[in-house]
Amino acid sequence: MKYISLLIIFLFISCAKKQDVLLPKANVSIVKNVEDHSPIYIFFKTEEKDTIAEVNRKNSIISTNWIFNIDKRLPLKLIIPEVIKLQEKKRSDRAHKNEKAHNYYSYADSVGKNLAFLPFTNVYYKMNKPEFGILIFFTKTNSIFVNGVSVDKVDLQNYLTNLDSDKPNKLMFSFEKDMSFENYIQNKIWVGRLKLPDYNLTNEEFIF
Repeated sequence: MKYISLLIIFLFISCAKKQDVLLPKANVSIVKNVEDHSPIYIFFKTEEKDTIAEVNRKNSIISTNWIFNIDKRLPLKLIIPEVIKLQEKKRSDRAHKNEKAHNYYSYADSVGKNLAFLPFTNVYYKMNKPEFGILIFFTKTNSIFVNGVSVDKVDLQNYLTNLDSDKPNKLMFSFEKDMSFENYIQNKIWVGRLKLPDYNLTNEEFIF
């Protein structure tokens, strides 16, 4: 009964318009609690044959933590441009800037049976293919390619660790633009568990 109640509360977050956001699911909680926050909603909407990402941020306050409640069915090509706009707005507002305020994606922990949050404050999104570095590309069908070579998910850690190189190469994590938001969240959480040297990492992510 408790889990059913959590699903009702967390998987369908409604705003004043009675619109619903169907949250993605994952099997672990990265962050369990966020205080002093403002909600931002990105709804799944259809008009004739078109899918639309409808943004509602009217209750967001720059100086607070922002929680992005995004419908899991939306593709990244519709979500990320809106996220970029909101990130830029918050970063550029010097008058109300709070260095301790962060951005989080919300999702449902299907194992812990609670609402959870994934921080992405320092991520800079790019809607293009990276021009240098090692390209790690996640497709919408759950395939992974490293510089064009198919790599099984369970082998990715060893593959990246053992890459031959005479200098530190930046790892460019990239995601197919048609990937669903739920798939993206699950991949993001999984990538976060990889043990990779900081000098190989960048705060940029590429969607194309």
